[in-house]
Amino acid sequence: MSPLLITLTDSIKAGRRKQAVEGTQAALGEELPPQDILASLIAGMNDVGRRFKANEIFVPEVLIAARAMKDSMGLLEPVLVKAGIEPDYTAIIGTVEGDLHDIGKNLVGMMWKGANFKVVDLGINVPASRFAEAAQEHNANIVGLSALLTTTMDAMAESVSAIIAAKLPNTKVMVGGAPITQEFSDSIGAHGFAPDAASAVDIARQFVGDN
Repeated sequence: MSPLLITLTDSIKAGRRKQAVEGTQAALGEELPPQDILASLIAGMNDVGRRFKANEIFVPEVLIAARAMKDSMGLLEPVLVKAGIEPDYTAIIGTVEGDLHDIGKNLVGMMWKGANFKVVDLGINVPASRFAEAAQEHNANIVGLSALLTTTMDAMAESVSAIIAAKLPNTKVMVGGAPITQEFSDSIGAHGFAPDAASAVDIARQFVGDN
């Protein structure tokens, strides 16, 4: 790997936004293959996810790294599009109806983008029918449902039911949030439960067979 790309990966790992942007600009200026630049960014976020899962770093550090990744991707995405390079998989994400919390959702969404998933963020307070419509519209591989309030767990169950009722054979449903457990996930028919953002990436990759 080019020393420039190694430095870029290290910038993502450390969450150095300015250096990450400058490194991406330099790599583009040297006309390095855009897929190689993308791979270096993903490698950085993979390391962040691994350390987060091992409790070596915590949410603030992950958010900083994810923002560095986001800034770099803002420069790289137009080049990828021009070259016809797009993510192989699509994920829908949103906070269920009645719930206005989005920190966890945003973190998972950024981590999925860092793992080279196209992410369609529906935002907060999302009705069950909207999840199903978006999954069908975007031919989604994954739908991620987030809830922080125990009072909105019923809305999560309704959302899972709506997506399953849409009979989308290639779509898997993942749930998560502070009050959500594996037992609850199983009881409402979700395909997976993620206790944290790093696990959400691992499960997403398992869903699409990219692990």
